[in-house]
Amino acid sequence: MSESLRFPRRTFLRGLGTAVALPMLEAMLPLGTVTGSAFAAEGKRKRVPNRLAFFYVPNGVHMAGWTPKATGGTFEVPPILTALKPFKGDLLLLSGLTQDKARPNGDGPGDHARAAAAFLTGCQPRKTGGANIRVGVSADQQCAARVGTLTRFASLELGCEEGSQSGNCDSGYSCAYSNNISWKSESQPMSKEVDPRLLFERLFPSIATKQVKSSALYNRSIIDFVLEDASLLRGKLGATDQRKLDEYLGAIREIEGRLTRAEKEAKERKTEDKPSPELKKAAETIPPAIPSDYGEHIRLMGDLLVLAFQADLTRVSTFMFANEGSNRSYKHIDVPEGHHDLSHHGNEKWKQEKVEKINRFHVEQFAYVLKKLKAVREGAGTLLDNSMIVYGSGISDGNRHNHDELPILVAGKGGGTLKTGRHVRYPKNTPLNNLYLALLDRMEAKEDKLGDSTGRVGELA
Repeated sequence: MSESLRFPRRTFLRGLGTAVALPMLEAMLPLGTVTGSAFAAEGKRKRVPNRLAFFYVPNGVHMAGWTPKATGGTFEVPPILTALKPFKGDLLLLSGLTQDKARPNGDGPGDHARAAAAFLTGCQPRKTGGANIRVGVSADQQCAARVGTLTRFASLELGCEEGSQSGNCDSGYSCAYSNNISWKSESQPMSKEVDPRLLFERLFPSIATKQVKSSALYNRSIIDFVLEDASLLRGKLGATDQRKLDEYLGAIREIEGRLTRAEKEAKERKTEDKPSPELKKAAETIPPAIPSDYGEHIRLMGDLLVLAFQADLTRVSTFMFANEGSNRSYKHIDVPEGHHDLSHHGNEKWKQEKVEKINRFHVEQFAYVLKKLKAVREGAGTLLDNSMIVYGSGISDGNRHNHDELPILVAGKGGGTLKTGRHVRYPKNTPLNNLYLALLDRMEAKEDKLGDSTGRVGELA
């Protein structure tokens, strides 16, 4: 490829009503491009963008298996985080952070609802089971308001558990609080997408998805529709970009195959479990592509998030593995009891051990996403290098329902603005939102205050 040949960042592959955004290619980057944000020494030159995501797990964790004993770079990866050992150099484990507005503060029971509602807002949710909900704008939406115009989607809200936006879910608190961590305004939660097929169709719109009755179209890969355009583009790219393009299109095709298998399984379950004529007819339509395997569900959603970041379709996302207070059973890892029930362990060792198994399972799925992010080459580094992925919960110990010493980590180097591979301990009751302000700075979405923030945490760089 000629050194002078460059493509616009917003280049798409097109064909038969299909538009496939492209990943970040070297041919899209101006000569001399650097990674990082305003923190980079060469900040005036055009940069590879940072991404920000928040992963949420419910009911706290078994903190004895989460918290490293040593601080700094010599810490040993604790048992619950074993799956993250390959990423130790990409992690910041952060202790001492608190979400005070998840505490009762005079409002009585309802810690699960408050934990989720306050997690990214740092605001006390109004105790109501009615329509007059109120909390605050979340960190992700503050960021989306600043950088969201640069991408097709200002933000993506993902999850693996549906939930009502009305009704009483926790001691007089609306279900909207328990089921959402992203809030566009103090009264408007951002509903999450839990169906990977619908998410796929949002990211990669195609005429075939609008003509479901035409199985000949629907059963074809969207990559088939853009092959001619892809072939023309490929011939103009250098060897590195050709490989990136092939890997990206191969990943899309592979995900389509997994979606098709999930839909087939769902259709078979409907037909077998409910054989009435009406439901048999309903089963003939395209069913939701939600796998029966919970781990596969998380991984599919995670893969789609990676593609969205890779193609710069969004730079901001949230991902709830389950709703706060979820009592999901984990039979596939030999934990048939409900998660929430087990979290009230009363210091019984067998219950704590099962909670830890659930915690390990969640971390394993998170590690899968990190592996995918790290496999994508981008600029002088990887997609993970150019990301800040927060993982944690609004509850520490599920038995105590405490909201201090929260289990929080950040993965990714933030474009070189984070010094990773460390365990940092902050003073007791440091507001969690102080971390978010520091991360928003690195997204070039600076805010003076967010919820109950009192400043910015240090020791990140």
